[in-house]
Amino acid sequence: MTISEVSKKYELSADTLRYYERIGLIPPVNRNKSGIRSFTEEDCEWVNFIKCMRGAGLSIETLIEYVAMFQQGSSTIKARKELLIEQRNQLAKRIEEMQKNFGTIKF
Repeated sequence: MTISEVSKKYELSADTLRYYERIGLIPPVNRNKSGIRSFTEEDCEWVNFIKCMRGAGLSIETLIEYVAMFQQGSSTIKARKELLIEQRNQLAKRIEEMQKNFGTIKF
């Protein structure tokens, strides 16, 4: 898939995809002879994962940490799981706070 196709599929700008690649959130994307990015299914899975995690409120820094651990291999599975559990717990707290705030908004 081209960057334009991936951009449309995941509703992310091409600039965002380039940025994610540049900072290492997604692996380097192969390019054809003309230099045009050619996203594989695996690349798209990373894009989807990063988009989902950003949507859940994870910071770029946290995701960089996660990706670095992922690249170290299976020896980091426990640490990655702990990181995601911690982030999930923080998200649950934010949702709870939002629900309380939502309840106070009345018309």
